[in-house]
Amino acid sequence: MLTDDTLLMLWDGLVWPLIRLCFFISIGLLIGEFIESLNWTRYAAKLAAPLARNAHLKDVSAASFSVAFFSSITANTMLAEAYEKGTISERELIISNLFNSLPTYLLHLPSIFFIAAPFIGSAAAMYVGLTAIAALLRTGAIVYSGRFFLPAQGEGCLSCRLDEMDDRRELKSVAQKALKRFKKRLPKMLYLTCPIYAFFFALKQVGVFEWLESLMTNSVSFFNFLPPESITIVIFHMTAEFTAGLAAAGALMADTGLSASHIVGALMLGNLLSTPIKAMRRQFPYYAGIYGPKLAARMVFYNQLSRGASIAIVGGAYYFFYLAIIY
Repeated sequence: MLTDDTLLMLWDGLVWPLIRLCFFISIGLLIGEFIESLNWTRYAAKLAAPLARNAHLKDVSAASFSVAFFSSITANTMLAEAYEKGTISERELIISNLFNSLPTYLLHLPSIFFIAAPFIGSAAAMYVGLTAIAALLRTGAIVYSGRFFLPAQGEGCLSCRLDEMDDRRELKSVAQKALKRFKKRLPKMLYLTCPIYAFFFALKQVGVFEWLESLMTNSVSFFNFLPPESITIVIFHMTAEFTAGLAAAGALMADTGLSASHIVGALMLGNLLSTPIKAMRRQFPYYAGIYGPKLAARMVFYNQLSRGASIAIVGGAYYFFYLAIIY
């Protein structure tokens, strides 16, 4: 039989925090979907166009870069067709595909932030900022590689292509698209969030985190730079979805008092370790359909190598900077 103290503990520790979390998740997701539906990345594409020219990319590669702000499948199809026609070399194909990772990242940037913010608060800005720095670092390295490995190209009418893609939609149609995507994604997010949050609440009550701390202290030295509780964030990030890692992070921040810095460190590590597996499961099949299995495997490998290196560099710098300032 549940006592008053037990009911109060459940309300304060589980029910009310979960209600509040679901509310802010809904608001954040709706805002993020609305921003994406406005095609805000059109303006980012125009600002980023000089990078394509500085990378010595041909007009078709530069146009693919711009199209990637709207559809990665269309952008990859453009590159594949140009390669089959001999318009671009295999080297430019690979560099162009790597370069298109920036539009893909920026396309989902609003949703990433507004989904993460309800779970981890101010740590969301820190995490998104670090991944943005990694994306910019990666892009800079790709631009330099293009200048080094590809011949210089003449001026193309990239702005003309961007203007052709300028989709001026009415506010009503933007809202309808945002609501449609919101209704589709919200149930999936809550389906993950609620049981994970409750699961972590139960783990704390039965003393699992204390046991994990003693286990890690004695036998797992590789992750000693993070508190033992935060390793579960890494595990959920690796074995489930990004939202699952965020749900774990939010629950741990509320129940164990983990700092924002430790949460961000765990999310960065989970990001680094989980992406290669997910890329082979999701990215490789549709790449293989566009480029063929052999070339697709190479492109996925180069994508994950550049992405992993940039995340590791930025995450490592953040960690050592944190140690220097805090300790």
